[in-house]
Order: sequence, then structure tokens, then C-alpha cells
Amino acid sequence: MICTAAVQASPFIVSLMISQKAKYALRALTALAQADGQRPLLISEIAVQQAIPKKFLEQILLELKRSGIVESRRGKLGGYLLQRTAGEITFGEVLRLIDGPIAPLPCLSLTAYRRCEDCDGEKQCEIRHVFARVADASRDVLFSTTIADAVNGTRNTSEKLASLEEA
Repeated sequence: MICTAAVQASPFIVSLMISQKAKYALRALTALAQADGQRPLLISEIAVQQAIPKKFLEQILLELKRSGIVESRRGKLGGYLLQRTAGEITFGEVLRLIDGPIAPLPCLSLTAYRRCEDCDGEKQCEIRHVFARVADASRDVLFSTTIADAVNGTRNTSEKLASLEEA
């Protein structure tokens, strides 16, 4: 039996594509990681360097600050710094914070589980079985890839894609 809720457009299916806000958050974090804590970066510096609208960046950095990913310093030498090392901040953590659940279906979410409305049984849902593999592979990549990996280029994209195709 195919759960029709699983094939209808939902925020969970859309979450397979990250939002512009999440892309900006990741780019801001890479800029802070590249600064390597030598000095705080001003919002205006990050905005120019990463081509992010300043007002939008302010909101993003505030959200990252509230979650303990970045810290801000006031004053003449103020700005933003990573609160943790770039190697401790994963893409998955940032995407979940900014965009919400990462799972492609509500019945696969680890943080916002919800049974599909017309589900006769998750074990019989063919769509769920396929998307469970998608969700597992996505989580594996997102929660094992850090901001440091992105900055250092240590993760070979083609190797990652090849391993996903084998899954």
C-alpha cells in the first residue's frame, strides 16, 4: 500500500532542497572558520565577502548565536566568532537549526516524527522504504561533514556521490 501523503508536496519533501537562508548560514560559518578566530568579523565584512544581504545575515547570525554556534563581541574590536571549532559544527546541525527537519517524510524524521495522515502501516509503505534510504544517506553525509571539511576541502564530492550511488 502506498501512503498518498508520502507523495504529496509537503515541507518535508521540500526540505530535500536547502533554503537560501541555510546556504547563507553555511557560507557565513565558512567565512568565520577561514578567519580562524584571529579576530572577530563584522557583519558587513561577512556580507560583502559572501554576497549575503546584511539585514538577512543579521537575523541568521542571531539565530546561530542563540544556538551556541557563534558568539558576538561588542565594541571597537567586536564582531562575530565561532563559539566552537569549525570541526565540531556539522552541516546537519546547521541545516536542522535553520530549515527544520531534514527527513524527506514526516514519518522518517528523528526530531519531528509524525505519522502520515492516510497511512495504513509504515512497514507496508513502499515510498517510505525508498525515502528511508535517502534519509539515512543524507544524514550520514550531513552529520559527518563539518564546516572545517568545507573550508579545507577534505571531503571529495565525487567520492561521496559514488558512495551514495552504491547505497
